[in-house]
Amino acid sequence: MLAWLIPVGLVIGLSVGSLGGGGSILAVPALVYLFGQDSRAATTTSLLIVGVTSVIGAIPHQRVGRVRIGQGIAFGLLGVIGSYVGSRLSTTVPDEVLLTGFAFLILVVAALMTWRRHQQARIAPGAQPAAEPAPIVIWRPHVRVDWPRAGTVLGTATGVGLLTGFFGVGGGFAVVPALVLALGLSMPVAVGTSLVVIAINSATALASRIGQDVTLDWALIGGFTAAAVVGSLLGSRVVSRVSPARLSLAFTILLVVVAVYTAVRSVPQLF
Repeated sequence: MLAWLIPVGLVIGLSVGSLGGGGSILAVPALVYLFGQDSRAATTTSLLIVGVTSVIGAIPHQRVGRVRIGQGIAFGLLGVIGSYVGSRLSTTVPDEVLLTGFAFLILVVAALMTWRRHQQARIAPGAQPAAEPAPIVIWRPHVRVDWPRAGTVLGTATGVGLLTGFFGVGGGFAVVPALVLALGLSMPVAVGTSLVVIAINSATALASRIGQDVTLDWALIGGFTAAAVVGSLLGSRVVSRVSPARLSLAFTILLVVVAVYTAVRSVPQLF
């Protein structure tokens, strides 16, 4: 099955570089069903691969001004507690339950991507984008903070961190829309900034797994990561040349296929 290493790694990297997430959604099923890992080894390996890929993939985005480092770090740090709790919870769940939940998560992501694509299609071609909302955190006397929006960002960041720790996913599929809707970033900037968040979430989840009885295949991790990094660098170019709607549609179809396959393999083991 090592013949799958390069093509799968490239696809994961392309997803991270062009969409700002989704790589680990594919990495975990690939590591389980193509490379024979158990769910805990797969989720830990996924965090390593996607974390490194996100850090390197953010570099070309930063060079062209598509990364808001401060906002990315703040959002990532807000999800630290959720990431830690999720990692601890994952050790108490049987493999088949974890993979069944993962299949459901993939379908939810596909539905969210479809909804977002339809919402964007409803915007008139000549319409002007809405004005960016005011910053959430402002430390000045007599300045009013938008607490409802601040709560939304905190809740979203914590939820993304929880998913990262529990399922071993970077959470970019949730970070990108959160950065667009809550912080008012444009889609290209949200994609670039989300890579900073993914890297922080992945690092936190990995740190919380130190000491757990997980055996890692470092040769597989090295080859997979190298292919994913190349894919992420290609993806950073794709995002500026290919319609985001087409990228989203292609990735949504792939997600549905992976979700159905994962469910077919894991659900019967629950009974």
